[in-house]
Amino acid sequence: MIVSERSSSLISPGRVSKSMVQISVVYEGGLRTRATHGPSGAELVTDAPVDNCGKGESFSPTDLVAAALGTCMLTIVGIVAERHGWSVVGASAHVEKVMTADPVRRIGQLGVVIKVPGGRSPKEQDLLEKAALTCPVHRSLLGEMDIPVSFEFGS
Repeated sequence: MIVSERSSSLISPGRVSKSMVQISVVYEGGLRTRATHGPSGAELVTDAPVDNCGKGESFSPTDLVAAALGTCMLTIVGIVAERHGWSVVGASAHVEKVMTADPVRRIGQLGVVIKVPGGRSPKEQDLLEKAALTCPVHRSLLGEMDIPVSFEFGS
């Protein structure tokens, strides 16, 4: 059984709802972990960052939070764009993660710059901006850290 501290619910690994995804993580030693995505079997490796006793040879766990934010925002932008028949191929997100140690070590800020190629009307820009800001990762992080987000439209 897996106990979720947030909801205090018991989740049986054999009974997973369609909206739930299980990720298995194994500690491999040397401050390295290997995570396996249940539905696809895809794997990723994390290492502790150099400034926290690690080798920094891969994404750190907090780097994955930054990557999750950027990829989620672009995915939602893509969903909205496709729904309207717009191409946003080549759109990019640059996320800058800033750690803090006061009062405890944590992500202090995730600055995001989203670039969307091509000309967009003010209405289209507003729709894409609102879409990005409704991504589940962004909404999950609100209140816990400063997440400034800027948008750049055009080439």
